Amino acid sequence: MREEKKFLTEEVREHIEKSDYLYVTGFDRLTVGDVAELRKALRNEAAEYHVVKNSTLQLAAKEAQLPEIDLGVLKGTTAIVSGGKNPSGVAKVLDAFMSDSEKEGKLSIKWGRLGARVLHPNDILALSKLPSLDVLRAQMLSLLQTALQQFLAVCNAAAQSFVQLLNAYGEKRQAG
Repeated sequence: MREEKKFLTEEVREHIEKSDYLYVTGFDRLTVGDVAELRKALRNEAAEYHVVKNSTLQLAAKEAQLPEIDLGVLKGTTAIVSGGKNPSGVAKVLDAFMSDSEKEGKLSIKWGRLGARVLHPNDILALSKLPSLDVLRAQMLSLLQTALQQFLAVCNAAAQSFVQLLNAYGEKRQAG
């Protein structure tokens, strides 16, 4: 393999390995301005968008020991999205970009990976419908807080019942 091709393959492999997810997109008729806008939106999620050659992606994916990418997916123009810690947030950015009426049909999702699981385009769009990581954390914290409050209420009620029982017993002994 030529040095240039080795370098490009290594660079793509590094992009693949920097996060636990990878989205492979197709783009058609995207302008330089569109790409800049998409990159800016992805940067908010600490993700990156890189245009790659299909053959280079195939080699890099093999080196990174990814599940094999179907050759039918790697047709036409291809770019990868990786990086960041929030795959759902990145999927939201891609979905919002594709839903924009001015950009309709210019970007498509071809394939994805989350951990060792292969994602189809519909899976990635389903990920985009999940609440953000911050919202999920807040919901989890709220559930824990509610459970703790209920636990404390039960403990308090048991202690209060015991005190009332002792008071009643004491009053009964005094009365008689």
